[in-house]
This record gives sequence, C-alpha cells and structure tokens, in this order.
Amino acid sequence: MRLTTLQTGLIIAGVLLVAGVLVYNWWQERRVRRRIEGAFRPQADSSGARSATRGDSRVEPTLGVAASGGHATDVGNAVPDEAPFGVPMDEVGTLDGADTGMQDAVLPPTGPVTRSAMADSMPPQGTQPQPDPEIECVVTLQPVRPIVAGALAAGLHARLGKPLRWFGRRDRDAPWQRITGEAPGEFGEVAACLLLADRNGAAGRAQIETFHRLIAEIAPTLPAAWLAAPVDEEALRAEELDRLCAELDMQIGLTIQKPDGTTIPGTRLRGVAEAAGFRLAPSGRFEWVQEETGAVLYSLQNARGDPFSAESLRIAAVPGVVLVLDVPRVGDPPKAFDQLKLAAKRMAHTLGGELVDDNQRPLTDTALAAIRSQVVGASELLVRAQIEPGSPRAHKLFSA
Repeated sequence: MRLTTLQTGLIIAGVLLVAGVLVYNWWQERRVRRRIEGAFRPQADSSGARSATRGDSRVEPTLGVAASGGHATDVGNAVPDEAPFGVPMDEVGTLDGADTGMQDAVLPPTGPVTRSAMADSMPPQGTQPQPDPEIECVVTLQPVRPIVAGALAAGLHARLGKPLRWFGRRDRDAPWQRITGEAPGEFGEVAACLLLADRNGAAGRAQIETFHRLIAEIAPTLPAAWLAAPVDEEALRAEELDRLCAELDMQIGLTIQKPDGTTIPGTRLRGVAEAAGFRLAPSGRFEWVQEETGAVLYSLQNARGDPFSAESLRIAAVPGVVLVLDVPRVGDPPKAFDQLKLAAKRMAHTLGGELVDDNQRPLTDTALAAIRSQVVGASELLVRAQIEPGSPRAHKLFSA
C-alpha cells in the first residue's frame, strides 16, 4: 500500500515529536542532575575532615539546599518546571546573643546531637513519623529532667507560617515519638522541626528567627539546653531546597471538553464521575482515592477553576473538566499516569467529549506517550534527589 503525502507527513511529525521529547528529557535530566549534585555535596566538619556515617566509610551527601517564591506547579501537559546536613549543632543555642536563662543547664555526657548523628538513627522514608533534618530546621532540646507533653504547650500551639512538628524520646537509643497535647509518657530529649520549604516557598529568615525565639522562650521553663544551626545557614538551606523542588515539581492535566463547544451539565458530570470512582471532596474537586492506601491518586477539577459543590453541580453546567495528576505526591507516577489516561479516555467517551491540550488541540496517543515519558523522567529525578514519590517527605515538600 502506497502512503499518501498526508500520511507520510503525519508519520514524520510523530517521529519528530517523540525525538523532541527524548531530547527535552535528556536536557532536563542534565540540568536537574547538576542541581542535585550541587545540593548533595559532601560537607566538611569543623576539623576540615568530611563526615561519614557511623560504621561506614561512605561520605554522606549534604543538602546544601535553596527559592523561588514557591515551587513550579504547571497544570498542563507536563512541564517539570535531601541528605544530611552541613552545619554541626555544637553550641547551646542562643538567639542573637539573647540570654536563654540556661547558663546552669548542662548537656548530657553523650554530647550534642548533630544532624548527621540524628540522620544515622532515622528509619527509611515512610516507615514512621520522625524528624527529617534534610528538609526541616531541627532544634533539639535536652531537658535536665524528663518532661511531659504538657510542658511544650506553647510550642505545640505555635503557628509560624510553615508546618511545625514536635518529637520526643526517652533517650538517644529510643525511637522518636510524635508529640501532641495528649501524648503519654515522659521525654528525655525533644526535637522541634520547622519545614524549610513547600509550594508556598522557602521558610524565610524571619520565620526561622521566630522559631528560634520560640525555643529560647520554652527552654528555660523546662529547663533544657538546646541546639540550633545558625539562622543564616538554615535560611540558605531553605532557599536551595525550594529551588531544587521547583526543578522537580510537575503536575499533569488532561482536559475534557465537547468538540462542538457546548457545556457539560453538572448533574451529568457528577453521575459519570461517581460511577468512575470519584468522590466530591470538601476542597471543591472530585478525588479518586486508592483504597489500599487512602491516598489521592488523581483529581477532577473544573476547567474554569471554580470549585465544585453539590449545589453548583445541580444547577449549572461546565465548559470542561481537567483530570490532574500531582506527580511528586503519588507512588509509582508512571503507573498512576496510565490509570489517569485510561480514566480520562473513558470519561471523555461517556460525556461525548475529547481530550485536548492547553491550546485546545486534540491529544493523540503519540502526544500522551510523550507526556508519559516526561512523567517517567520526573519520577527518576525525584528518586535521585532522595524524594521518593508519594513518600511523607514528598507530601511535605509538595504541599501548599
């Protein structure tokens, strides 16, 4: 069978599109790898020697992490726009020379807990809640006597503009336990953890100063000695972490709309969405929740950006909907994209619509394959950056 000029042109265009995606992924990978290599470089300690993990000669990478006023979150057809720690916390903390009231407090004989020492005792990502010094500003308090959770009430209720978590353990050999107002038991060591970056941007110097000031106010009441890295270095780490995450952030959006430009009745949309397994969430979007984990795999949003509600769906119609995959926040993003694509195709068929890109052009299987290739590349880069997709670390960094 002889090919027509049109068929030949379409084949060439498809080949060029795939080649273009491969070249783009190669360039993106090189660019992000350079940033990861710069962020995870070995860190010298005060003696000039590089730190290694306990019982291992391997040099630990360092997240010299830094911001861009929020990570890139490109909802469209896929444009992708941690590591022990560099600063040994070897001094009893003070804030700009302020008196902490702890001149008589003495650190335990075991000595200060550095970030590297804390990291050595950490279970892998996702095993249990714990301090994460790679992405949090961690300040340790060592009370003279064990304390109960109620002694930290002021800290537990503090609002600093970034998530703040508190952990405690009986001694340095015990596992960390998340501290809430009702946490039972006594704690011989406490860790206060301020997230350094999320999709709202990096923690600023003022926020970190306020965090240290909060610790300086709480410590004398326990009483406890406390350890903290310098504010400027933590602020720089936050900025570098935010820039790294901006490079790795990706959201995929597949739009469904009617080819003739007509709208989709809200009642019809809700029926089709719920039949496909979506449930309307308080956030104003439909969510598809994975039964095994309870995690949101992808969501269905109004193409106009307005939130859905039971009332609006009952009385109004929408010009289109967007199925969104938040790549860093799901485990196995390529598999999740395959499920998203299948759900989008089925829904488009049921609604009498079609899948289109941001420029209202129909999405072909070739274009969808190209998008999947970008998802694969973004997932691999996240893993290399020690941010496992779908892990608690990823959920903290890629939250708004």
